[in-house]
Amino acid sequence: MFAVRNEESALDVVQDSMMKLAEKYGDRPVEELPMLFQRIMQNTIRDYYRRSKVRSLWTTLLSALSPADDEYDPLETLEVDLGTYTPNTPDGQLQQSQTLVIIEKEIKLLPPRQREAFLMRYWEDMDVAETASAMGCSEGSVKTHCSRATHTLATALKAKGITL
Repeated sequence: MFAVRNEESALDVVQDSMMKLAEKYGDRPVEELPMLFQRIMQNTIRDYYRRSKVRSLWTTLLSALSPADDEYDPLETLEVDLGTYTPNTPDGQLQQSQTLVIIEKEIKLLPPRQREAFLMRYWEDMDVAETASAMGCSEGSVKTHCSRATHTLATALKAKGITL
């Protein structure tokens, strides 16, 4: 069983699960609801992690194609439909999994402020204003930290032979 460590995200997962339960199974007997809720919760957590990994992968991949401008933010300039990307083959799934492991290792090597901004923006899906407030800095600083982080990650991926 997975656990959502971020409190706000965990509350969102619970709320989404409760809404799904009420919308789809509200007419079921009360005795069935706990088991249904548990299954819905497990699926919602899996979906949360799947979206997080895909979001992280795509924003990193997109940043490699971004201009050198420190103010560039791929989330603000390109809308990606996260629900449509899935590797079609076992090889594609393996490559995606290996790339994600490399990305996660490289994220740990980022300077603390860049890592913090990057994770809040792309992992926690916070907007620039929320991230700036949480970090106690300006929105411009958040954009700069995110841009530098994505450029560093893109360079690290290229150095490991990962072409995007």
